[in-house]
Formats: sequence, structure tokens, C-alpha cells
Amino acid sequence: MTTQDFILKSYATKVESGAVKWESPSNIALIKYWGKKEHQIPENPSISFTLSNCKTITEITYTKKQGDAISFDIYFEGQLNEAFKPKIQTFFERIESYVPFIRDYHFKIETSNTFPHSSGIASSASGMSAIALCLMSIEKQLTHTVTSQAVEKSYFNKKASFLARLGSGSACRSIEGELVVWGKNKSTESSDLFGVKYDGDLHEKFYNYQDTILLVDKGEKQVSSTVGHNLMFGHPFATQRFEQAHNNLSDLKEVLASGDLKRFVEIVESEALTLHAMMMTSMPYFMLMKPNTLEIINKIWAHRAANNSNICFTLDAGANVHVLYPEAEKKEVCEFIKSELVAYCQNGHYICDSIGKGATQL
Repeated sequence: MTTQDFILKSYATKVESGAVKWESPSNIALIKYWGKKEHQIPENPSISFTLSNCKTITEITYTKKQGDAISFDIYFEGQLNEAFKPKIQTFFERIESYVPFIRDYHFKIETSNTFPHSSGIASSASGMSAIALCLMSIEKQLTHTVTSQAVEKSYFNKKASFLARLGSGSACRSIEGELVVWGKNKSTESSDLFGVKYDGDLHEKFYNYQDTILLVDKGEKQVSSTVGHNLMFGHPFATQRFEQAHNNLSDLKEVLASGDLKRFVEIVESEALTLHAMMMTSMPYFMLMKPNTLEIINKIWAHRAANNSNICFTLDAGANVHVLYPEAEKKEVCEFIKSELVAYCQNGHYICDSIGKGATQL
């Protein structure tokens, strides 16, 4: 598909008002995307677990208005939030050619998270994907195309992912589950324009994989992901990093089919550390890990060595640690987390999550 396939060419103009509501999950990348081209196109492919409990719930109420200026109010956790407006304004301006009705209505956007915002748990991914899904539901209400249910759902999800990508790159991986690939590569079915549900074989060891998120720092990151991505331009190791991601994705596909958890641990942890290494070697350089992040990593390594465990960690662009492990080891790992890792969490807070199926309309 091309960008032209997502342009809405006609729609009803008599609908005066309505409301739609979606919940959309966060996701955690196993192969990391870091660096992007124009129009939110990734420099390298990525693959992620869609989460289940970490999600954004968004309701959009729309009302017909006069004039063609983009008009919306956004409420976060019940409070009018002006700080979010510039990013959403930019998002709406990027997508208006694909959803032109955006200028016909005033939108009241009410949103909330089940996890801390802007702390490295991909709140922009769940947030932007939830808005994109709401807009697609509005598009569906304004159009009356006759297609099969399967074709309609496929197009709906692809366009929602396409729109979400223009708000936040990783948001395109939050529409479906359980594993989603984004970015052209030779190993899997994929696209630069939207996330694609993983088409490879998945060993039963990866069914219902667990992710306990240790909240080391619930505050807002001192360097945004957008700034970090831009620092990949001219980065001395960028070319090698992009090549590494392609190779790791190919290797991971074999691992997901074979159930080789030892190799899974190696790839996932290497990807996490490489992501942060790119941050630390940018110019200007920066560091998002905290001392407690490193304490947790060392504890995980020691526990894995002593217990022949398959526990591992990954990191997004933040200080918080995602502890990944197969469901078969849930009891043992949860006891380890409570006894040895919770002490390194801010106020002892952590979130128990697992692989999810994707977004849901409410």
C-alpha cells in the first residue's frame, strides 16, 4: 500500500455530532527503533510485544462547527491540559489530508493512562494510537463503503496504524498484538508506513510472555524521544546500528520459532543496551538510565546465573526496567522481584503486565 491509499476522498457532511471511545495499549520493543527519516519513517526495523495492562483510554466527542480551523480541547485525567495541545495540533496538521473531516468538527478529547505519563513506558505510543483509532471510528461513521468485514477490518487497522505513526513512530505498533513489526526488512512481512502483525512462527514458550515494569523514575524524561531520534543524524555509529537491527531481527525470528530462550535473552538485552549506548554517544550526549536502573540490571544478571533462569530485561527511552520472563517462571520471578528488586523502584511501585491482543473499542 502507498500513502495515496489512505486519503479519504469523500464522506458525509450531515452528521452533526457523535462520540467514540477506544483503549489502546503501550508496547515494548524487542528490536529497538532509534532514528527516523522524514515523515516519521524509521531508519531501521523494529518488533515489539504489545502489552495488556499499560494502556490509554481515550474518548473523543465531536461536534459540527463553522470555519475550517482545526479545533479541539484535550483533557488528561479529567483536567484541561494545554501542555499536550502543541503535539496534537502538529499531529492533526500532519494527518488532515488523510482525514479531511478533522476541519469540520470541534473535538473534545478526554484521555487517561493506567500508567505514568512521559516516564519511558511509551505513553505517546498508546496515546496517539488511541486518538488515531477514534478518528478511524469517526471516519467509519461518516462513510458508507460496501466491503467485506475482513477487508474493512484490515484497512481500518492499517490506516489507524498509519495515522498513529504520524503522531508517534512507535504508536503504529500499538494497534494489534501480540507481536508487531514496523519498518521494511528482508526477514518478515513489513512496511515503513504502518505496523504489521508478526507473520512468523511463534513457539509456545512465548505464549502469554510476562513483563513486569519496575518504575525506577516516574518523572518526565529530561530528553524527549523526538530529540533523541534527531541526534542519530550524523551519529558516528548510526550506519552500523541500523545494520545491527536488521541482523538482530532476522536472528530473533529464528528464536521466536525455535523457543531458544537463552538466545532470546542475549538479543533483547543487547538491543536495550545498544539503544542507551547510542544516547550516550550522541552529540550532545545524554543518559536516561539512573543508578537504580543499573542496580536492577546487575541483580537480574546475578539471579539468572544462580538459578538458570530465563529472566531478562529491556529498556525503552527512560530509566524504568521491563523485566521479561516466560509464564512458566512467573511464580519464581515474582518472588525475586518482590524480595530483591522492588527496593529500587520509586515508592516501591511496579506494574505487572503481559503480552496483549491489541486495542479495543469501548
